[in-house]
Amino acid sequence: MEITVQTASKSYPIYIKPNALDELSKVIQKNNFTNLLIITDETVGRLHLDNLRSALPETVDHSVYTVPSGEKAKQMSVYESCQTFALKQGLDRRSCIIAFGGGAVGDLAGFVAATYMRGISFIQVPTTILAHDSAVGGKTAINHPLGKNMIGAFHQPEAVIYHTDFIKTLPDHEIRSGFAEAVKHALIADSDLLNMLMNEIKDLHEMNDEQLTHVLQRGMEIKANIVSIDEKENGLRAVLNLGHTLGHVIESSLGYGKTTHGEAVMIGIVFALHVSKEVLGLSFPIERFEEWVKGLGYKMEIPQDLSFEDAYTGMQRDKKTIAKRPRFVLLETIGEPVLKEVEENVLEQVFDMMNNYIKK
Repeated sequence: MEITVQTASKSYPIYIKPNALDELSKVIQKNNFTNLLIITDETVGRLHLDNLRSALPETVDHSVYTVPSGEKAKQMSVYESCQTFALKQGLDRRSCIIAFGGGAVGDLAGFVAATYMRGISFIQVPTTILAHDSAVGGKTAINHPLGKNMIGAFHQPEAVIYHTDFIKTLPDHEIRSGFAEAVKHALIADSDLLNMLMNEIKDLHEMNDEQLTHVLQRGMEIKANIVSIDEKENGLRAVLNLGHTLGHVIESSLGYGKTTHGEAVMIGIVFALHVSKEVLGLSFPIERFEEWVKGLGYKMEIPQDLSFEDAYTGMQRDKKTIAKRPRFVLLETIGEPVLKEVEENVLEQVFDMMNNYIKK
């Protein structure tokens, strides 16, 4: 399966199939890169690095830099060490970085590529379900203690090579993390996909290859369509942040890596659905949705020590915020997202309602 992402700055392919690594050598040879730097993490490197290396053309030199797993990769110190390694390896403007791992490695390696010598090529080789979302669209970033993904750049890859066999080695929490973004895509753009998910997927371990490929493919198509219209999040692209306004706050309040991105976003999605009901009169069986996601293993608790005041301060730092008034992605109906400023008292009311509802 091949999807083409067309943006104002460039066009590039996404290959999604069990043997997608076969395409990697072709992409590298077509671009005549001088040398390659693979940035991966400890876990992915241990499991899959030999597979990746065997897919590289023998005519191009490569080096490997291994970073910590998960959100620990997205620190300024790790970013600097990647740049130092690239300089010592003699990467030039015709070199290419291969981002080999989950969303965190993709974000870090993409930002290294975006800023090394003012920007060199990179290829996304995602190994998680979550990365079906983060690998597409050219958003790259590292975290700051005061906010997630606050330091970054828009930098589109040369290609996304989605070798779906890698997904078979994922732990439970990573499967839940990625599936949350698939649910998000369905909510903002495809009611048929949402119905299929809620009716057919009762256990994430029982998804067959056909279901998984369909979910990933539709998610990437939805993301690609939105990115092609709005590459740098000036308008429409913001709808991809459904659930992220509170989700990012939960991630940073717990400490990056204490919960997965997608599990925090799922709490944010439920929050946004309740706010949508209050503000826009969304007609959707939210309680049935909550029961479904709980049945898949998601926790719905807002962290106990996260006060509304601290959550609101965090939401004000969100990149969609203008003049300190948080803007939320809300749903008028399934498939019709809108970006809307929400009054503080409404947010507090829903926040308290979720806290009280969960504690019962």
